[in-house]
Amino acid sequence: MAVDPSLAAAEELGEWARMVASGARADGAARGMLRLLDPRSMHVTLCFLASRPVGEIDALADALGTCPALPFELSVGAPQWLPPRRARALAVEVHDRSGELARTQERVSAALAGASSWQPERRRFRPHITLARVRQGAGRGARAADRAARARPLPPTPRLSFTPDAIVLYRSWLAPEGASYEAIVSRALAGEPTDG
Repeated sequence: MAVDPSLAAAEELGEWARMVASGARADGAARGMLRLLDPRSMHVTLCFLASRPVGEIDALADALGTCPALPFELSVGAPQWLPPRRARALAVEVHDRSGELARTQERVSAALAGASSWQPERRRFRPHITLARVRQGAGRGARAADRAARARPLPPTPRLSFTPDAIVLYRSWLAPEGASYEAIVSRALAGEPTDG
């Protein structure tokens, strides 16, 4: 379950990530370390469901329809490596001044847990948008590049804000070149569910 940034915001974040990756290549700190994500796949995860039985999809989609959700504005914060130790992704923080994103995440999480055998994560919700992933299989070279890249400060992120249109249940398809996402169902914020 996720909310999406506007395409304009995602494209600007993609440009920022390209600048970071090209700067790393220029100074040799992380040559080839980052695989940039397509801006159309960028999102703010509310609940990561992992692998779920196909038979649960209808129940999860129905649960989404029971969640009250109001529109809210989000803004982009500082860049960060995730997880902080042995980073596997370059992301940006997402700020929610109204608190509505956190309330929506709690409602969606409770509804999904009630509709399926899925259990919410115990860790605190930390909204972010992943922009790039550290390439797999580079071994020691990737770890060395990771340390070198993180020792060098990242440039400031663009000052962006956006208002998500909907909460979306995505199915992810994994492939060697990265995941792609298929919208199964979406619920317009303050609106009715619609098929993806």
